[in-house]
Amino acid sequence: MLKRTPIVLLSLFVSVTGCAKDLSLAPPPDSERITVTVKVPEDLKARAMQVMYRSTLCTFFSRNAWGEPYKRDGYQRTDMQPVRQGQSDIYEVRLPIDGGGACQWRLSNVTFGVTYADPTRFGENVTWGAGGGVVVIFDHNNSSQGGADIEVDGDLTLKKDYYPWVKESFLGGYIKRVSLAGEGDIYLMYQALQARQVHFEPVLHSDFLVYSVQPKEKKKGNHTAFTYPDGSVLADGQSKPNFRKLQAIRQAAQSKK
Repeated sequence: MLKRTPIVLLSLFVSVTGCAKDLSLAPPPDSERITVTVKVPEDLKARAMQVMYRSTLCTFFSRNAWGEPYKRDGYQRTDMQPVRQGQSDIYEVRLPIDGGGACQWRLSNVTFGVTYADPTRFGENVTWGAGGGVVVIFDHNNSSQGGADIEVDGDLTLKKDYYPWVKESFLGGYIKRVSLAGEGDIYLMYQALQARQVHFEPVLHSDFLVYSVQPKEKKKGNHTAFTYPDGSVLADGQSKPNFRKLQAIRQAAQSKK
């Protein structure tokens, strides 16, 4: 799997003693692996996985808010493109836990998810926004997106509902984006210290689109207006769609069939 995936790495690390170390990842052939799979719905595509490795040997110094230096573990990111499994809708990456090399890299976390394959299906010049992301942390460090909201034992299996959200913004320049509105924030954040299998199944409800329009002028009382699939409009100061309302609208509509 790693042979097919381009890895962008720094070549050398210079320690405080002036001794150069090779920073390359070099997973041993027998490294235990974590398998991450994504079941990709129609109209979406799997995003490249951002994989973070850390080292307690190749450290560096940073500064805190008071300007005081402190030592940090070394880290580096490699991007891996999930591989489609045959003609199925399953995309997979196998991540070596032991990153090897002189720094003895260890797998820390992975960021992955889905995005719209063609945002322009919602209109000319529509671009991708956000949502549909997952972060899984395999150690006790925070990811670049922050710490975990949920801790799980063993393997991790996720099945989550998502709704298309088309957003028009005017402040700072006009832009129109399509995002995936789901439970929680942009990323679902998990810590799974013992996981060896991670499976993510996003369920896209394409027929239940929510549309929002940002005010053209920033002043008190002006709020983004959300138009829900049932035609109701809310402008109550929220910055994202009400997920529970979307779920209720869909479930009510399906119960009438």
